[in-house]
Amino acid sequence: MKVSFLIHNAYGIGGTITTTFNLAGALAERHDVEIVSVLRHREHPNLTPHPDVGLRALVDLRREKDHPLHRRPAGVFPSAEYRHHQYSELTDLRIAEYLEGTDADVVVGTRPGLNVHLALQAPQRVARVGQEHLTLDNHPPALRTALRRAYRRLDVLTTVTEADARAYRRKMRLPGVRVEALPNSVPDPVLPAADGSAKVVIAAGRLVPVKRYDLIIEAFAQVVAECPDWQLRIYGKGEEEDRLRARIEALGLWNNVFLMGAATPMEAEWVKGSIGAAASNFEPFGMTIVEAMRCGLPVVSTDCPYGPGEIIRDGEDGRLVPVGDSRAFGAALLDLVRDDELRRRMGEAAVDHARRFAPGPVVAQAERLLEEAVAARSGGRRGTPGRGGMRHALLGQGHAARDLAHAAASGALRTVRGRRR
Repeated sequence: MKVSFLIHNAYGIGGTITTTFNLAGALAERHDVEIVSVLRHREHPNLTPHPDVGLRALVDLRREKDHPLHRRPAGVFPSAEYRHHQYSELTDLRIAEYLEGTDADVVVGTRPGLNVHLALQAPQRVARVGQEHLTLDNHPPALRTALRRAYRRLDVLTTVTEADARAYRRKMRLPGVRVEALPNSVPDPVLPAADGSAKVVIAAGRLVPVKRYDLIIEAFAQVVAECPDWQLRIYGKGEEEDRLRARIEALGLWNNVFLMGAATPMEAEWVKGSIGAAASNFEPFGMTIVEAMRCGLPVVSTDCPYGPGEIIRDGEDGRLVPVGDSRAFGAALLDLVRDDELRRRMGEAAVDHARRFAPGPVVAQAERLLEEAVAARSGGRRGTPGRGGMRHALLGQGHAARDLAHAAASGALRTVRGRRR
């Protein structure tokens, strides 16, 4: 089976990139696998792909940033999608050409806009699997409307939590589409797990507002007031760095809280700590939570939708606290800081419970879904209307539906134009 993953930018950092590289590498042990990156902005990716996984880009921004077609807005990629401003007629064209010419048995889209391309433009012979790494409720209404129309042409839609899978089944009503939760996996650690003796709390991820590192810093001030020999280390980079640094200075925590920059891989840093911390306002999954737990750290996290509550067993391998409550977060940290035995016991439980996110069980589920989708598609058991039929079905259903039909037609036109060049 040949599997092709279509991803926004494999050369950046983030949870979707990490889990795509992990899954692709595991599948490459038995299948022909490639990662197709729509965009590329640097010579080498931050993460190293498995040696048997092919990696190629459709638009190289180092050379094509000023391409005339890249200055025109995308027509197929939904305008309500968060990344729309990074897409263009050029990406529309290149994605359409890639899908038309692919020899993959199954293509896996990894974000909503790319899933729309996949649903509308993939050839009949190709099984179409859309992945959702965000939550349905996080999508704006206009995007949900566009996805409801397009996603009906997928074979499989996966979410990273059971709660989000239930939301898609209940709210989107996608007849004939198999909707299943497929959690992200974290590779088996190669280093010994942390023993809970280090006086270090660790947080990691993109430094963006939704991750609420400011709340972790404020909560940690309560720890420092009672236990000044403890440290908080925050790994990552992003737009919030200057603001977080200013907050550390304002609270007088320069000797206790450190912005460490990005670290890849993170395993060597996790095992230097004793407690993990995550304070997002929402978290579709929580890769860093699983990473920390697999390295022996109990994690204190906000109980935000949806991931943390499906990963952490409150009071057993970590703590769940209300969203936005720095006082409750600080109190939960202090409970673990004060009690060496509790910290050690929860760390051992974290290692044990997080094994369900090991590559073995997750990859087995993913492989089964992909193989069954390919078998169903090749056997003709998944009916998919032609492009004209899709357009007819959408006419008269409102502005968003007309936009989607126009986008599909425009994509087809650009593909034809591309062939003539």
